[in-house]
Amino acid sequence: MSQRFMVTTPIYYVNDKPHIGQAYTTIAADVLARFHRAGGEETFFLTGTDEHGSKVEETAKTLGKTPQELCDLNVEHFKKAWRSLNISYDYFVRTTDVRHQKAVEKLLSLLRDATTEEGEKVIYAGEYRGLYCVGCEKFITDKELVNGLCPDHLQEPRKVTEKNYFFRLSSYLKQVQKLIREDQLKISPAERKKETLGLLKQGLDDFSISREKVSWGIPLPFDPEQNTYVWVDALPNYISAVGYGDDSKQFQRWWKEGRVVHLIGKDILKFHAIFWPAILLASGENPPNQIFLHGFFTVDGQKMSKTLGNIVDPEYLVEQYGSDGTRYLLLTQFPFGQDGDIQVGRFAEKYNADLANDLGNLVSRALKMVKSYCQGEIPKPSAYQKPDEDLKGEATECAEMVWRYIRDININLAIDQIMKLVRSTNRYIEKQAPWALAKENKKERLETVLYVSCETLRIISALFYPVLPQRCRRMRELLGLSEEELNPTLTEARKWGLLKPETKVGTPESLFPRLETKGKAEKPEVVTMGQKTEPEISFEEFSKIDLRVAEVKGAERVKGANKLLKLRIDLGSEQREIVAGIAEQYSPEEMIGKKIVVVVNLKPAKIRGIESKGMLLAAKDGKLLSLVCVDKDIKSGSEVS
Repeated sequence: MSQRFMVTTPIYYVNDKPHIGQAYTTIAADVLARFHRAGGEETFFLTGTDEHGSKVEETAKTLGKTPQELCDLNVEHFKKAWRSLNISYDYFVRTTDVRHQKAVEKLLSLLRDATTEEGEKVIYAGEYRGLYCVGCEKFITDKELVNGLCPDHLQEPRKVTEKNYFFRLSSYLKQVQKLIREDQLKISPAERKKETLGLLKQGLDDFSISREKVSWGIPLPFDPEQNTYVWVDALPNYISAVGYGDDSKQFQRWWKEGRVVHLIGKDILKFHAIFWPAILLASGENPPNQIFLHGFFTVDGQKMSKTLGNIVDPEYLVEQYGSDGTRYLLLTQFPFGQDGDIQVGRFAEKYNADLANDLGNLVSRALKMVKSYCQGEIPKPSAYQKPDEDLKGEATECAEMVWRYIRDININLAIDQIMKLVRSTNRYIEKQAPWALAKENKKERLETVLYVSCETLRIISALFYPVLPQRCRRMRELLGLSEEELNPTLTEARKWGLLKPETKVGTPESLFPRLETKGKAEKPEVVTMGQKTEPEISFEEFSKIDLRVAEVKGAERVKGANKLLKLRIDLGSEQREIVAGIAEQYSPEEMIGKKIVVVVNLKPAKIRGIESKGMLLAAKDGKLLSLVCVDKDIKSGSEVS
C-alpha cells in the first residue's frame, strides 16, 4: 500500500466567483485528503485557479480591468470560500505564478525537442480552421453542437482560422489506450472508463497547443508570437505544484512515488484522460494513477445557469448551515460519481433529520446522562452483555469498512456507514434505557451502558472528522480528550476501550442546533454569484420579458427525475417543449388542456438531456405550488402584460 497520497481538484476559472459545483468537487477532495492523513499516509492536496485564456481576457475588458487585476480580485473569492468550507489544501496553484509559468516553459521546450518512436517531431507547426467556444475555452466540432450552439454554454462558437503549433496526439493513442485498458491509468467509475475507451476507438485528431490571437497567456518559449493554449497551460499545474522544473526531490516524492488521483467533473474527461497522459508520455513522465470523474448535477431539478438564476453561492450555504453542515449536505445528495440533483429546498429538513436529531441529540443525551448519573466523569464499565458486544463489534467493523470505501473513492457509502453506526447507538440507548437503570439503582449496568455509548461516540468522532472537522473536534473536547487527541487517526478508530474512565466530560451542548423550517426558512434562498435572486429591476428591464398564454397539448414525466414534467405547449404560431419542476404537484393527465403563462424569450436550456424553450409561471408557498393559469377562452399566444 502506498504511503503517499496526492489528490487534486481541477483548477477553476477566475472569470467569476465560485459556485456549489466547484465547492462539491473541492469538499470531496478535502474529505479524501483528511481521511488519508488520518490513515497515516503522507498526503498532498492540490487545488487552485486557471487564470489565462480569452474568457478571462474578455471578462476583464468588460469590467474595465486588466486580466491580472481580475485574476487577483477573483482568486481571493475562491480562497475565502475555501476557508469558509474548512478546506485543508496543501498548495494553491495559480497559473499566473512565475513558478508555474517556468514549469510550463520547461515542459513545452522538452516537447518541442522530442520525437515520436516513428521519428516525427512531437510538436509541429500547422493551421487550424474550425470552431472555438470561448465559454469552454476549447475547439469544438460541428457534431458536438446542438442547433448550432455549444450544448454547455448555449452560445454560437466562433469560426477561427489560426496558425498554431500542434501536439502529435495520434502517435500516443495506442499507449494511452493500453494504460487505461490495463488500469495502469485507472479511470473511474467504470462507465467513464468505457466512455474514454470509446473515444479512443473513434480516433482523435492532433490538438493545438498554442493560440495566435489570444494575448493573455504564457508565450511559447520557442515562438513568443504565440501564446500557450489555455488547456495546455492548465494541465501542467499538477506537476508544477510538486516541483517539476525546480525541485526534483519533491517531484520524485509526490508524482513518481505517491498514488496520484485527479478528481474532476466528467465534462473535462477528454483533456484529462487522453490529452494529459499523452503529453506526459511524450515528455518521459508517468501519468497519474487514477482519474475519478464525478457526474453532473442539477439544482432542484434544473441545470445550473445564470439565466435560470439558480447558481448557489457556497458561502451563503455556510451562513445557513455552518461549514460542517454544508459539507455534509452537498456530499449526501446522491452517490459520488453519478449524475444527480442537489435539492436545496430540502437542505433544512435533511440537516435537522441527520445532524440535529440523529447525531447532535445522540451526543447531547449521552453527555447529559454522564453528568446526571456519573458526576460528569466517564464511568468504568463492568462485564459486557450481548447488546454491548454487538455495538462494540459494529463500531470497530465500521472503521474498517469506512477506510475500504474511502480507498475506493466511495464517499457516500463511507458516510452512510458512519450514519448507520450513529443510528445503531441511538437504538442501543433507547433499548438499554439508562434512565430506567438509574431509577432501579443498577449502578454497574448503568455505567457500562454509558461507557459503551461514549466510547462509540469517540469512534464516530474519529470516523466523521474528515467530513465534519469542526463539530467532531468539539465532540472530542466534550468527551474529555486531551489537546493531543483532538485530531483523530483511523488507527485509534479501529481500537476499542481508549476512552479513560474518570475523565471529566464537558457541559452538554447542541452541536447542530435545530433549524426553523416554517415559512420562508423552509426554502433556502437561491443565490446567484453572491447576490439574491430578487434584485430590484427597472421598468425597462421588466418590459423585456415576453409572457404568453400557452395551451398544454402533451405531458409526460421525465425519466429519473421525480420533480420534472416535459410539456408540449401550443403558442398559437408554434409548438414547443418545456421542462418544469411541477411533477410533485401535478400529474401529466391533469396538465392536458390547461392554459398556462410562459416566459417565451429565454435562451433554450438543456435539462436532463431535453431542450427546454421557456419557463412557466407558478406561485409557491412552502411546499404548496399553484400554476398561474388563464381562462380557456383566451387564445394561445396572447400576450400577458
